[in-house]
Amino acid sequence: MHELHEQRRRSLEELQDVSHRLSRQIIEITTKAGSGHPSSSLSMIDILTCLYFGGVMRYTPEQPTWPDRDRFILSKGHGAPGLYVSLAEAGFFDPALLPTLRQMGSPLEGHPNMRALAGVEASTGSLGQGISIGLGHALAARVDGRDYRVYVLIGDGESDEGQIWEAALAASKYQVNNLTVILDYNKFQQTGPVAKVMPALAPVVDKWRAFGWHTHEIDGHDLEMIMEGFEIAKGIADQPQILIAHTLKGKGLSPFEADETSRKHGKPLDENEARIALEELDRRYQQRQEA
Repeated sequence: MHELHEQRRRSLEELQDVSHRLSRQIIEITTKAGSGHPSSSLSMIDILTCLYFGGVMRYTPEQPTWPDRDRFILSKGHGAPGLYVSLAEAGFFDPALLPTLRQMGSPLEGHPNMRALAGVEASTGSLGQGISIGLGHALAARVDGRDYRVYVLIGDGESDEGQIWEAALAASKYQVNNLTVILDYNKFQQTGPVAKVMPALAPVVDKWRAFGWHTHEIDGHDLEMIMEGFEIAKGIADQPQILIAHTLKGKGLSPFEADETSRKHGKPLDENEARIALEELDRRYQQRQEA
């Protein structure tokens, strides 16, 4: 009998603890590496916290390829630090590996490599491919008579890719109801605000609805709202679902907010910036605890 982590749904307070801890680790390991995408990882960490530790997904770290597991695919592969800290927290590998991020010989590569690290469902980094991969998994469940669900997290800058929309059309056509996509709508990509790089992405909610998806907007930093969004998605019987998660890169952390071009997309903090960000992160966490 597998020990399913979906049976360990944690309280809201416990999820806040996890999110805070993982956020700290993201900053620490990317600063140590002098490389990586901390802001793109921070914008999605509350979502991953709910997926892995809120009882949303079923999985067993001891047997990461268990056929009935739920799948999570990080389409925006540059957010790998956020995925790595989540997998370590979930028990897929020893957290002592985290400081080896992007070092030669480390399985914690710059983008996720499914052949290098347990718990990674797809090797991603070439943007736009995640929904297509997830759709394949979801259709395979139908063919094999299994009831697992597939979760794919995409970026808003990544949504400039045509393959995103081709996969969206196909998933709608086949009424793949075991596929849930989360859009990390943090409004910035590498070269500037999403609204300036490709203005036609908006209105994004209307577009996904027009493509035949059940669409639900959430605050991607509100743990309670995220959990509610996943519950709604599970109840949809004849459509794929997308959660439009409004997020911010490095929310409330001044070293990221000071960069008005991209909120430090793809730029790790230096040691002084990291110290400031960690202090601000701890202060915000303490204020929540006292509220």
